[in-house]
Amino acid sequence: MKPFAKALAVAVPAGALLAALNAPLPWTIGPLLACAIVNLAGAGMSTPVAARNFGQWMIGTVLGLYFAPAVVERVVAFAPWIVLGIAWALCLGLMFAWTLRRFAGASRATAFYAGAVGGATEMAVQGERAGGRVDQIAATHSLRIMLVVLTLPMAYRLLGLHGSDPYEMPARVVHWDGFAMLVAATVAMALVWRRLSWPNAWLLGPLAVTVGLTATGHDWSALPQWLVIAGQVAIGASLGCRFSPAFFAQAPRFVAVVVAMTFVGIAASACFAVLLAHGAGVPVATMVLATSPGGVAEMALTAKTLQLGVPVVTAFHVMRSVTMMTALGVVYRMLGRFRGWER
Repeated sequence: MKPFAKALAVAVPAGALLAALNAPLPWTIGPLLACAIVNLAGAGMSTPVAARNFGQWMIGTVLGLYFAPAVVERVVAFAPWIVLGIAWALCLGLMFAWTLRRFAGASRATAFYAGAVGGATEMAVQGERAGGRVDQIAATHSLRIMLVVLTLPMAYRLLGLHGSDPYEMPARVVHWDGFAMLVAATVAMALVWRRLSWPNAWLLGPLAVTVGLTATGHDWSALPQWLVIAGQVAIGASLGCRFSPAFFAQAPRFVAVVVAMTFVGIAASACFAVLLAHGAGVPVATMVLATSPGGVAEMALTAKTLQLGVPVVTAFHVMRSVTMMTALGVVYRMLGRFRGWER
């Protein structure tokens, strides 16, 4: 627990400082930046898996509280646009993979699963089965998510894009008896989800529970604000502690390619989002978050903090994540039939 205690000693003051400065997403970006900087200096900090699980549980639980019956109906109506968003994510992943093959010399499996716009853990597991380098796959996703989390909220703050969310959370008051039932139900579903080896158990399991409750009109309780902040700190610290002095030293060219392709991907996704937003009748700021190459938890949390279409952003990223988990293996095997994609 000592490395974790050191991480908290760095993360909490950093989050408090950015909150005092009214910075965007302070309780995530502050811990992320502080832990990354201090760890790169050789502090040897780390966070246990339980901390990341707790952060994901909090995000999954609180996001589901937005899905009132009317909201569910509207999100379902976005199904065709969500399909287009998934197709875009697949194309973006293939572009990333080609870039890593061409400019970083990565193997076929490493490039494909490192470039895929999916969760770090899930992509690393699938990539290892295909013979890819787990360290490079995990490093690529960690760096990509960190850059997206740092770039979009800052850009939104500079452009003044916030507060236009038409969706409101039905559950706004903490009822401690309902809160206890909510914790028990969401944790139980997360454990079942994990037992079934389904992806992103601690986020998608609780999300499924709270979406079901809220969509059927069951308002058990909101989450206490201090718990929401604690979850954000856990997410930020977990991301920041993934970086160590060896992270950039092992393959500097590979890292440079990842940084460049991430920024290109953010810009390309923003352009695609503008087109999609006009067709779907959704604010451009919301669609940029929905189609960005970030993680489910981080982008949905950004949408919540900036009040930008939380259910829409959540639906886009959750469906993309599920598709990536189920379809990437098939896509990878299909690519293996083409000349020029050999190992």
